[in-house]
Amino acid sequence: MTTPRPNPARLPVYSALDEPQLAFSADQAEERDPHPLRGLARYGPYSRHAFAAYTPTIRVATVGPAGGTGQVRQLLGSVRRAHAQQDRRNYVPAFPGFAEVFGADLVPAADAAHMTWPDTLDDLPGDAAVDRVRRALGEMLRRLAAVRDQFDLVSVHLPDAWAAGLRTDDFDAHNTMKVLGALAGIPTQVINDRTFTFPYRNSVAWRLSIAAYVKAGGVPWKLAPLPGVPDKTAYIGLAHALRGDPQEARFVTCCSQVFDADGSGMQFIAYEAGDPVADGDEARRNPYLSRRDMRAVMLRSLHLYQGRNGGALPRRIVVFKQTAFRDDELSGVDDAFTAVDEVECLEVNTNVAWRGVWLRSSRRADRRTEPDGYPVHRGVTVLTSGTSALLWAAGDSPAVSLQGNHYYQGGKSIPRPLLITRHAGAGPLELAATETLAMTKMDWNNDALYDPIPVTITYAQRLARIIASDASLRGDAFPYRMFM
Repeated sequence: MTTPRPNPARLPVYSALDEPQLAFSADQAEERDPHPLRGLARYGPYSRHAFAAYTPTIRVATVGPAGGTGQVRQLLGSVRRAHAQQDRRNYVPAFPGFAEVFGADLVPAADAAHMTWPDTLDDLPGDAAVDRVRRALGEMLRRLAAVRDQFDLVSVHLPDAWAAGLRTDDFDAHNTMKVLGALAGIPTQVINDRTFTFPYRNSVAWRLSIAAYVKAGGVPWKLAPLPGVPDKTAYIGLAHALRGDPQEARFVTCCSQVFDADGSGMQFIAYEAGDPVADGDEARRNPYLSRRDMRAVMLRSLHLYQGRNGGALPRRIVVFKQTAFRDDELSGVDDAFTAVDEVECLEVNTNVAWRGVWLRSSRRADRRTEPDGYPVHRGVTVLTSGTSALLWAAGDSPAVSLQGNHYYQGGKSIPRPLLITRHAGAGPLELAATETLAMTKMDWNNDALYDPIPVTITYAQRLARIIASDASLRGDAFPYRMFM
């Protein structure tokens, strides 16, 4: 009997990963749901008992032009009320009201924590429009710092009428405000004019309420234990951003951590790469670090983990990056984590030409299968080699459908998979895919089921861009909620 030879034109049979479960309680294992909003509506947030004990109310300070004060107050008041389902009925449940969901009320701060600006930029002190906005933001945070004990969160209205001063090639008001707020220890929530006119108030209430709760120090959900993932696993996301003249290829490195296997402990460090790059053109296409810089940034991450865990080392570390790991970077990782038992380095690439069609049994007798009306299921994994796999992080998610059938986030186009490439480490690639899929669900800054890529990378990229615009954060560590 002849043994069949492998066919290089055929991929292995796919595996289907379950939709990762989210935990909404530290001690009640049954309080889990794969749907973040449904879980919040059913069980409340993960930190509800501890949070309510020290913060029964979340006090919101407000800052903005005088003409928009009434709209801001109405908006914040609307988050306290219940809202029926409107858009995305198969995913977004009715909003019960802030206190009913989170167990703490959302209230206006004391009078001293409210500030108004003139309605027009011309009435602000300064010369150019950008200079006026920058000075207004700095003065705002200086004044609020003097009454920091009287509020928990600041709502900042940046109106469309100020567009000339909000963003230029070398200035972004949102980023500048986040940097200043982080340095002062003040979390901020930006309000744009479109928030007032967006027709689906149910969705607005969910988004604003989750953001407010997290920025005030709450934890809405964590990941439930992932099958096969060892305890004391730490996750690190690495991203780069250019500062100054792009031709000089000088990188700021941002390292964001989702420290624990349950997705808690989101902090990051800002690290300035010290060594010059050998090939500027290559560095702009595929940013990379020298061995020494990689060792330094990984050691900073390890020390940050140990500081949160009584000096203990993680048993396992997974480093995520959206570009390929170079040999020098892998050597730097090895240098930093010699005392850690298991280390994996995963490249998560979104620029993938692969597509997939979900097939179902055909209704016609002359056909075995036919294309389904929905895309490939989220969580489908196909091995492409011994070190790489395709993962459909976007796709049909029946487990979260409020109508018990299908749910495809966005509802348009054929989703492309992620290509996961392991540059260091061992074990089944399905485990790496499981962790990657789970980390797409840990963005607390929106109401979506998932992000296109793991939050470890999403946060690192977002923070790298902010840090690149302001050198004052270099070398410091901050909780991510300051930059949401």
